[in-house]
Amino acid sequence: MTDTMRAMVFRTAGLPLAEEQVAIPRPGAREVLIHVDACAVCRTDLHIVDGDLKDPKTELIPGHEIVGRVVAAGREASRFQPGDRIGVPWLGWTCGECAYCREGRENLCDRARFTGYQRDGGFAEYAVADERFAISIPASYEPVDAAPFLCAGLIGYRTYRMAGAEARRLGLYGFGAAAHLVAQIALHETREIYAFTRPGDEEGQRFALAVGATWAGSSDQSPPAPLDAALIFAPVGALVPQALRQVRKGGTVVCGGIHMSEIPAFPYEILWGERIVRSVANLTRRDGREFFAAAANAGVRANVHTYPLSKANKALADLREGRLTGAAVLLPEA
Repeated sequence: MTDTMRAMVFRTAGLPLAEEQVAIPRPGAREVLIHVDACAVCRTDLHIVDGDLKDPKTELIPGHEIVGRVVAAGREASRFQPGDRIGVPWLGWTCGECAYCREGRENLCDRARFTGYQRDGGFAEYAVADERFAISIPASYEPVDAAPFLCAGLIGYRTYRMAGAEARRLGLYGFGAAAHLVAQIALHETREIYAFTRPGDEEGQRFALAVGATWAGSSDQSPPAPLDAALIFAPVGALVPQALRQVRKGGTVVCGGIHMSEIPAFPYEILWGERIVRSVANLTRRDGREFFAAAANAGVRANVHTYPLSKANKALADLREGRLTGAAVLLPEA
């Protein structure tokens, strides 16, 4: 193994990522070094590159939906063996000591460190990860298929669970990487899916219907029946009041993104009736275990579009402009 690797490096918001040769990182005491087989591209990566999320690590390597093979381990790392295939998600480290961590809500840890944001990520040929926060990848999934599970799947599943088991008629706003994975689990559990896309996105609506949605239309339309819950994956604050107008009394609107534009003022009458608006923040290790079990049970498969590592900026642009159905995945060997 050489001492350097190819990586796509972020330095300043508004500028494209730069393809560079950088030093291969060395694993710390509880870390493992992995050879990256695939890394999916998330809207959160886009928020970092576009400057919506502030104070990222300097000279950052983005990417937090990583699947790779262990090639080395730190002196105190024993959970994985060389050759094991593992996944590295957004949650990269927590303190384990604060009230949130002790309560089982490590996703809210104030000292948490996130992959591809405060820790270098997987837009590279190699990456390091704290072994305690890595996830074993079932052999039934190829790296390119499993990569979108590490955020679109995990955050999407956490968002889905927040809707409640009693919600049988679900509206999904923004039918992209997360929504098309969650929809497969919901359909397996005999729930109905109503898909909302940006106005004019007929391709996205056809994709949603192909996945199994009962109805697909524009975000400014009303579905043919009131919703029990709405899951918002698009980072558009104006969708919150729109979704509230579509959920029945006692229904829930769940905002699944880490960043959203401002939510406009709305009349109390669309919240009244014990409707609920809530957010989802990050993920826990438990989410990882539960999602992979649920995905295997439902036979979930990702619709992926692959790009070579050097085309990371193209993948980000396609995501920004809504040219993707499903998930973008970078392949370092391509």
